[in-house]
Formats: sequence, C-alpha cells, structure tokens
Amino acid sequence: MRRGHFFSPAGLLLGSLFFALSLTPSLIPRSDIVQGGISGVSLAAGYAVGVLLSWLWFFLGLPLPGRRVRRWLLLISGGVCMFVALAFLFRASHWQNTVHALMGLEAVSGERPFTVSLVALAFFLAILLIAKLFRRTYIFLTQKLERLIPRRVSILLGLVAAFALFWGIINDLLLSAALRTVDSIYQQLDAGMEPELAAPQDPMKAGSAQSLLRWRDMGHQGRRYLALGPTAADIAAVAGEGKEPIRVYVGLNAADTPAERAQLALQELKRVGAFERSLLLLITPTGTGWVDPGAINSVEFLHRGDIASVAAQYSYLPSPIALMTENAYGRESAQALFRAVYGHWRQMPADARPRLYLFGLSLGALNSDRSFDFYDIIDDPFDGALWAGPPFRSDTWRMVTAHRDPGSPAWLPVFRDGAVVRFGNHFGGYDQGGLPWGAFRLAYLQHGSDPIVFFDPRALYRRPDWMEQPRAPDVSPDLHWYPIVTMFQLAADMHAGAAPMGFGHSYAPADYVRAWLALTEPDGWGEVDLRRLRDRLAKFNAK
Repeated sequence: MRRGHFFSPAGLLLGSLFFALSLTPSLIPRSDIVQGGISGVSLAAGYAVGVLLSWLWFFLGLPLPGRRVRRWLLLISGGVCMFVALAFLFRASHWQNTVHALMGLEAVSGERPFTVSLVALAFFLAILLIAKLFRRTYIFLTQKLERLIPRRVSILLGLVAAFALFWGIINDLLLSAALRTVDSIYQQLDAGMEPELAAPQDPMKAGSAQSLLRWRDMGHQGRRYLALGPTAADIAAVAGEGKEPIRVYVGLNAADTPAERAQLALQELKRVGAFERSLLLLITPTGTGWVDPGAINSVEFLHRGDIASVAAQYSYLPSPIALMTENAYGRESAQALFRAVYGHWRQMPADARPRLYLFGLSLGALNSDRSFDFYDIIDDPFDGALWAGPPFRSDTWRMVTAHRDPGSPAWLPVFRDGAVVRFGNHFGGYDQGGLPWGAFRLAYLQHGSDPIVFFDPRALYRRPDWMEQPRAPDVSPDLHWYPIVTMFQLAADMHAGAAPMGFGHSYAPADYVRAWLALTEPDGWGEVDLRRLRDRLAKFNAK
C-alpha cells in the first residue's frame, strides 16, 4: 500500500462510474443499507472490469503514454469521476423520492448520502480484500506447483485449486452453516402452536377431531389459512347470502412423501364434500407454506362461499431459499396434488363436477405452472388458472411474454388476441384482446414494478423490454438501463427490497378481486357491491 500498488487506477475510475450509476432508481424503494450494498457491489464490479481492461491492455502490448501524461490523465479523469460520484450521490434522495411518490410513500431524509457512502465503502473493501486473498492464494499454489510441473500447467492447476478451495469454504462451510441455522429457525416457527388458533370443533372442517388431517401437523401457515378465513355470516353481510367455504390444507408433517400427502388431501376433500361445491380451487403455496389471504378471501366472497380450496405444503423456508434448496421438491409436490385432484375430478360427470381452477403466488405460481402438462389435459381441460407475481423463470410466462402481439408492452402483454391467456394489474387488463376469452383461461396478475417478475439476468448486457415506452405507470421515468449495474439493482430489488401493498411483489385484495371477477365471472356483483367487498377484504387482510 505504501508503494501505491494496492488500488488499480483504472479500476477506481470505472468503479466510481458504476457507483454513481447505481444510485439511480430501479423498480421499488430501497433502504439506506440496501442502497449502500448495491453501490458497494457496483463499485467492486466496476473496479474488477477496470483491472481486467488494464491487464488486457498490457497483455496485448499496446503503447502507453509517458509517465507525466499518465499522471495528468489520472488526475483529470479522477477529478471528473469524483465529481460525477458526488453529484449522483446527492441526487440519490431525489431519485428515490420519485419512486416513493409513485407508491404513495413519504419522502426520504437528506442524511441518506452519508449512510449510503459508508455502507458502500464497507462492501467494496470487503469484496476487494476477498479478491486480494484469492489472488495471493492462487499465486502461492502456483509457485508451489511450479517446483513439480511445467509453469503453464501449474498456472492452470493453481487457478483451479484456488477456486475449489474458496468454493469449498463459501459453499460447504459458510452457506451450509447459514442454511442450517435458517432451517432450524423456520422449522421451529412452523412447528410452534399458536394458542389463539384453536383446532376447529366442526367435524366437517379440516383439522378437527374427525378430520383425516391432524391440527398439529398443519404447520404455522396452514393453521392460519384454515382458521382466519371468512365465515358464512361474514360473506352474507357483504353478499346478502353465503355458505361456509371449505378449506383443506395438508402440512409437511402429515405424511412422508408428496404422493401420500396428495392422497390425504383428496380423501379429505371427499370427506368434507368439496366436490359438491360449484368451484374447486387448487392452491400451490409459497415456500413457507403461506397462502395469500387476499387471494383466497376475495374469491370466497365473490362466489358467496360456494367454493372449496386445497393446498399442500412442501417447505417451511422462505421462497428464495426454497427455490435454491427445494426447487424440485416443490414441483414434485404440486404435480402430485394436481394429479390426485384432477384425476378424480375428470372421472366425474361433466355436468355434476365443480369448475376447477389453479392458483399460485410467486414461487407458488412457478410450481403451479409446472404441475401439469398440456398434453395430459388436452382432451378434458380444467377451467383455468390465476398466477400472481410469476417469477421470471416461469416457462409459460416467458414464452407468452416473448411472443406477445406486436405493439403490446412487456409489462401488460396481449397474446394471440387474448383467446386463452390474459394479463392484468391494478391499472387495467383482462379486457384486452380482440377475441372472446375461451372456456380454458389463464390469467396473470403482475405489477409493472414487481422485480420477482421482471428481473432478467440478460440485463447484464441488454436493455429489458419492459423498459421500453410506454412504461408501466408504477415505474419511475428516471429508471434507465446501464450494463452490469442495472442487473445488480434488480437483483437487490428482488431479494432485499420492499414495496407497499399494491406495488412491487405485494398484491392487494382489490387486485385479486379484479382478477377473479374476470377469470371466474361470478354472478350478481355491481360496482356498489364490489366497493363494499373491497372495504371488507382490507379488514380481513389485516388479520
């Protein structure tokens, strides 16, 4: 460090530019800590690119200006980059407030630049030290191997050995320990019994003493799903009449395998008369087993309780962790439940069976999409599906969005004139398309500001389609695409961001009312009735 070789001048120049660009807005609001983390990682990424370009310049033997010219160039470019970084830093609050204003949030304070700078510096130095440690390890291993094998072979093996060593430390020690800790915490939360959520006394309810499913096996989210729904009286107070909705939930501890849990769910559905209702909803929950109350409550009110729903838990971990550790397991669970329920449903007379719909939110939408094959249902399709906040990895969503009709935006596509698939959000949709919506319907509910939906790894090197004009009304006009930096911003939005209800990945009951109304077409709902329903759902969602 005394010799001035600890930092790369080109790396610092490009890193400061990346730092400045990272302060521009993205899809959802960021806290100071999150913004500092994004800026620190962007600074490190820019630094790495600058180091790589410097190495490539020297490797190719390209000419260098004289020492005095280089010094002046560094001073001038360094001053320019410092000015740009400071200017962007003190504009960061304004940019964040453009996002806050779109989502009805209070403005951020003016102290933000100092916190962001300190956090960014901490992240950058930590990443830089790890990189320096990796380089020293690589050089050390290469030098040791040179004594035994040719130099070029030792360089290659040294690099491979250094990667293997660091990967082992990060993956096998740090990540594994973190996952074990998280797994233990969420397992205890899932198993904890809430005294205010007592097992139902009605023998026709799942979890009762007469049920095939034990209350203690439901898990935390399952017990809340079964206990906190609207009653027949609640529904009648809004809709004039109402039945007691049927809810069935199979916890992760109810049986050892997804197939066994699916069979338990089917038998319980038969026991409580679910197939005698007019509508049957097959739910794939999120990673923790959570079912969005705004989604299920809204459709139960709209159909005046003449509905049955079933869900099967496949994990108790948050969706991002479940996606990394139990991705195949979630798909297997969704497939098993679909096959069991659909297999029985399709054997019933067509005029005596309920309408069958699928629902999933976030990771639940992804696994619900993967639960069936069109070739298996083509001769007797179910009625449709509502997938809310589908992750960007969802196969059907990606195909439909990529092949949308010309002129329709990526955030609210029209696909083949809306004959089968339609999109909507709290600004519109579901009525777009020149063709009637057929008997088999797929509906997507997605906010233009949802990073779970619109994250794209290709944002590393190309501008995402949803940034084109016209943009979604809940996306800041100051959001611009920058190579590498934008991908880090969207990744942080996806994993560490938070948006108010009705924006980002938080879907409001009113959003679901609009979606279910278009998808299932319940009778007898005027605008006054819907306004009363939305007010009631807001109270239920607060439970």
